[in-house]
Amino acid sequence: MPKTKKQKVALITGITGQDGSYLAEFLLGKGYKVYGITRRTSTMNFGRIQHLIGKLELIQADLLDQHSLTNAVFEAQPDEVYNLAAQSFVPTSWSQPVLTGEFTALGVTRVLEAIRLAKPNTKFYQASSSEMFGNVKETPQNENTPFYPRSPYGIAKVYGHWIAVNYRESYDIFAVSGILFNHESPRRGLEFVTRKISNGVAKIYLGKQKDLHLGNLYAHRDWGFAGDYVQAMWLMLQQKKPDDFVVGTGKSHSVRDLVKKAFKVVGIENWEEYVVVDQKLLRPAEVDKLVADSTKARKLLGWRPKVSLEKLIEMMVKADIEYESRN
Repeated sequence: MPKTKKQKVALITGITGQDGSYLAEFLLGKGYKVYGITRRTSTMNFGRIQHLIGKLELIQADLLDQHSLTNAVFEAQPDEVYNLAAQSFVPTSWSQPVLTGEFTALGVTRVLEAIRLAKPNTKFYQASSSEMFGNVKETPQNENTPFYPRSPYGIAKVYGHWIAVNYRESYDIFAVSGILFNHESPRRGLEFVTRKISNGVAKIYLGKQKDLHLGNLYAHRDWGFAGDYVQAMWLMLQQKKPDDFVVGTGKSHSVRDLVKKAFKVVGIENWEEYVVVDQKLLRPAEVDKLVADSTKARKLLGWRPKVSLEKLIEMMVKADIEYESRN
């Protein structure tokens, strides 16, 4: 009898978020058994994974609670753990810096400890961030670019990144970090600038809103499609040796460019008339320009983004027109 291939098992923290939902879909498509960690709250937010309920298993645990995470790893016995959970909205990290540190920095340590205690041969993926580069020391940014974070969120992510390196070197845990640049989709939270723009344009188009309030229009980011980026996460854990990778498109655009492209989707050329620069939305310390040098990921992982920025914005605006037409 031929030997049957053992089904791989993955455990995802932050499964109800944008990246978690796309990653769960991707791994289920690869034949994985997928477990997701969810926090106990009075109202469960399963909107992004509603279509996957019944196809995956959910375990209640919390990044603030070591015991629950250790139990989750012990129960799932995963081959791969993807740590995507965090307090990830940069502006909130100034109003809630301690909580951001607990989730986004120490939360990583707790997940790694859970792996060390319950299943040390598990492969671990840490969601690092381009916000770690902050006040950039070189352009574009690669794996050797020094970090200079400019927000409590970026600082917490630097801790999470280095604690993953430390567990790799101290305990021989297969731990990798993906330094992902901005990645968006119709599943992005409404508080994030890309979704705020796509949703605002949809509302203006439908006559539900008169103008769009934004902060710094001249901040430049490297934007891609989240569905493309989860494949890079998976590819990192399929390598023979653990290593860290920068993932992005290599193209940088301003918020202003993005707004213009979004209004173009609905045929509005005089977009400036609808945009209000709101001083309350400016950051205490701005990150001016981020752009990825993903040479290493392209060479070693064979990863390339498939969805262009224009296609991504069109996808998001059309999804929000549909969403706002129903609500």
